[in-house]
Amino acid sequence: MTTNSKIELPNKPNIKIDVSKTFNIDSKLFVKGFKDKTEWVPEIDEGYVFDKETTLSILAGFEHNRRVMIQGFHGTGKSTHIEQVAARLNWPCVRINLDSHISRIDLLGKDAIKLKDGKQITEFQEGLLPWSIQNPVALVFDEYDAGRPDVMFVIQRILEVEGKLTLLDQNKVISPHSSFRLFATTNTVGLGDVTGLYHGTQQINQGQMDRWHILSSLNYLDPKQEYKVVISQIGNFKTSKNEEILKNMIKLANLTRTGFGNGDISILMSPRTVISWAQNFKIFKDVVSSFKLTFLNKCDEMEKPIICEYFQRCFDIDIESDGSEK
Repeated sequence: MTTNSKIELPNKPNIKIDVSKTFNIDSKLFVKGFKDKTEWVPEIDEGYVFDKETTLSILAGFEHNRRVMIQGFHGTGKSTHIEQVAARLNWPCVRINLDSHISRIDLLGKDAIKLKDGKQITEFQEGLLPWSIQNPVALVFDEYDAGRPDVMFVIQRILEVEGKLTLLDQNKVISPHSSFRLFATTNTVGLGDVTGLYHGTQQINQGQMDRWHILSSLNYLDPKQEYKVVISQIGNFKTSKNEEILKNMIKLANLTRTGFGNGDISILMSPRTVISWAQNFKIFKDVVSSFKLTFLNKCDEMEKPIICEYFQRCFDIDIESDGSEK
């Protein structure tokens, strides 16, 4: 399917979905979704663990056409959360990463030279933004606070629920499809980055922030939930020894998060890092070397002694800052 084609779905969602059963959260709500699935619908991750507040915020976006922004540290699963909700609603979902290379032309489209009847002609090639608006699509802007100013002003046009998109080059005004939805993920809350952890992010003007109806913060999971998430991703890890090792990995990850919050270190372990560490442990069969290759080598030399102390507290193994055992 190309972005010139229409997604063949009813204009409005046509089935009711039990939130409690579908997302395994305590709720009496029912929401609407699509009966049929298209190739634009994400695949379902059966082991995914849903955060209640974030899930309800995303569902409000789908059900009531609210503009929803999810904020949180890296690795908390912000984009995946939206995708997994969309997957269970059979709602087509498109993600666009707003890195510094994404321009206004990339979003809106541009003239392209094509061959027609043996002759070269210039034809407007629609970008993902106008295509998404005209279809029952959940459009997700990743790294929203890293977008270029020219791109942000294009997006501002469509943040209103009835926001129409004007293509000046085409003398065309596009009205949004009744089932078009808009989401964003961000590491900061539009105020810029004061930690130094997210280079390239910038402040978002207040007029634009006001157009986002719901702002939900997604924090790291509690250890028991994080354990379920990690174990669902790595599989074949369920021996009593390995379970204890994984619990200590998560304990160490939480120490780095606390240390980062207190200003003791400038790097932290996300759930994604823990998953990588567990996967590397399965490969190398050694908790020290896999820790070094996954995380310690990425740390600042001045902070490695603190992180090695965290490791000793969790595993009762003394290691040098180079990762070797004392």
